[in-house]
Amino acid sequence: MFKKTLAVILSVLMIAACFSACSSGEKSSEKTEITVCLDWTPNTNHTGMYVALANDYYDEAGLDVKIIQPPENGATQACAAGQAQFAVDFQDIIASAFASDTPLDVTAVAALVQNNTSGVMSAKGQGMDSPKGLTGKTYLTWDSPIELATLENVVNKDGGDWSKVTRIPNTVTDEAQDVKQNPDHAIWVYYGWGGINAEVNHVETDFFFFKDINSVFNYYSPILVANNEFLETNPEAAKAFLAATQKGYEFAIENPKEAADLLINGDDTGSLVGSEDLVYASQEWLASQYIADAAKWGYIDPVRWNAFYSWLYENKLVEKDISENVGFSNDYLS
Repeated sequence: MFKKTLAVILSVLMIAACFSACSSGEKSSEKTEITVCLDWTPNTNHTGMYVALANDYYDEAGLDVKIIQPPENGATQACAAGQAQFAVDFQDIIASAFASDTPLDVTAVAALVQNNTSGVMSAKGQGMDSPKGLTGKTYLTWDSPIELATLENVVNKDGGDWSKVTRIPNTVTDEAQDVKQNPDHAIWVYYGWGGINAEVNHVETDFFFFKDINSVFNYYSPILVANNEFLETNPEAAKAFLAATQKGYEFAIENPKEAADLLINGDDTGSLVGSEDLVYASQEWLASQYIADAAKWGYIDPVRWNAFYSWLYENKLVEKDISENVGFSNDYLS
């Protein structure tokens, strides 16, 4: 009787253990849902994420990733509100969010491009190949305080006179064609898209990088930010997402043409249709910029990050001093 009773108990325990293991297995197979909100329509800044999606890097990491367009109030605001776990933004644009009395609940966790590739483009031969050349010419502006302070700094630092630069509103959608038709115009562009667009369309231009005039402007642009609550409650999922994303960008570095095709095919907005040559050329150029001289993809150098925010505070462009490692973390990178 004792042996029979013991056998029954053991059988029950084995069934319970099996049920528990099966339940656990089913639970572990569930994927963590992650939404990434872009800053704009899909472009080559975002390629690594589209590669990771198409090549199943996210799926293999146990993630169900969806890429969406930004709402009217912006990608980072959506991320802070929990509508997305990650979002694309820029260190200069997001500065006010960190300096606010009620800062947005996000953290920058990766640099999508290692160095600031923005600068000023103008028609070739008009004397605006350096900042001082803007003196007496016309600059197309968004009227952003940080933007205008940046231009004033580089123009005056180069020996020009910012007060003698005419400023008009920037409503341009094709910078290359604008400077071709208006030789006295200068416009801020990111070379990896705007500058390459000029090359593809055989528009001869001059260009200078802000970071080459003043190293403080080698800030991070663009960046990937994450919702703080998500980082706190799902740190392993955040690390898995960034590891898979890194794999996507590394693929794009080694295979720019194939990566460009994956971006084009993955774009559900249709915005890249007809711009395939630009995407291929941009992808080829950015392949050397994603990591550049950094030790690894995504790394944010505290010295560079803090130097730019210190400059903002010194020039009264933010209300609080945010120059001490505010707003970013390298802890989630592989």
